[in-house]
Amino acid sequence: MKRTRVCGLLGIDYPILQGGMLWLATAELAAAVSNAGALGILSPYAGMEEQGDPVTNLKSEIARVKTLTKKPFGVNIPLDLEKSGLLIDLMLQEKVGIVITAAGSPQHYTELLHSEAIKVLHVVSSVRQACLAESCGVDAVIAEGVEAAARVGRDELPLFSLVPQVSDAVTLPVIAAGGIADARGIAAAFALGAEGAQLGTRFVAVNENTASPNYKQAILEAEDTDTAIASRKLMPTRRLKTPFTKRLLALEASGASPEDLRDFLGHGRARKGQIDGDLADGDFYGGAAAGLIKDILPAAEVILRLVQGYRKVVKKIT
Repeated sequence: MKRTRVCGLLGIDYPILQGGMLWLATAELAAAVSNAGALGILSPYAGMEEQGDPVTNLKSEIARVKTLTKKPFGVNIPLDLEKSGLLIDLMLQEKVGIVITAAGSPQHYTELLHSEAIKVLHVVSSVRQACLAESCGVDAVIAEGVEAAARVGRDELPLFSLVPQVSDAVTLPVIAAGGIADARGIAAAFALGAEGAQLGTRFVAVNENTASPNYKQAILEAEDTDTAIASRKLMPTRRLKTPFTKRLLALEASGASPEDLRDFLGHGRARKGQIDGDLADGDFYGGAAAGLIKDILPAAEVILRLVQGYRKVVKKIT
């Protein structure tokens, strides 16, 4: 796989990033990805007890990942988390090399993180957001299309439209995310102007992921139309079409108010689905590329297939 500016920026062999799945991006998963030459990502809630503290949990996960890999790794910090400021403070204390921010303005913490030589990548879903991120001094942007699992941008721009427009608008390295699950997706993203690719749902279905077997099996059984965007009146979110999601979609179709939707969603649905495997009452996030995933593999094997497959794709089209 070709080396890009993303490889040099992050100190990795392959321009592939593992998505920062909030409940699932543990030290074991991040280390497995990083040891295979890509960039593993930690998330504050991953591996945490149900009533735990994300700052304490993340500190523990950082300590553990450092025992499992000597390669670079990153940390995902959604800026709308209640304790995002404390999590940023932890990044400064621990001198984590790479931080991915999202769901907020990069102007709040980028300069502070740079003061400790921490690289900052920011997730964007539009050209306007990408230009703002560049003006704030971030080191790269992750352009996330509507095909992505979990939250998607309110403009719901497809990756094939988003990436080339972002690439034309900024001079920063662009990393494509959303709907990529195999080497063909990575090759397409590079053709559109990206210099890296982030994969989320593909790294749910790996041995090292602590996701419930029910969650993994739901991904393996998914077909092309088995994800849907729901909760648009609150935050557009792509989910697998589980019994829970179908109830949510029916509630929306009935004209439910935002307050009704909040009451229905309640708290802890994502953990209940992704960790406990509750198909009836849990939230199962899934990207539009879930239908491409047909096996559970070691993370290193996924990366090897991506790299080898990319070479075959490029050879085929050149």
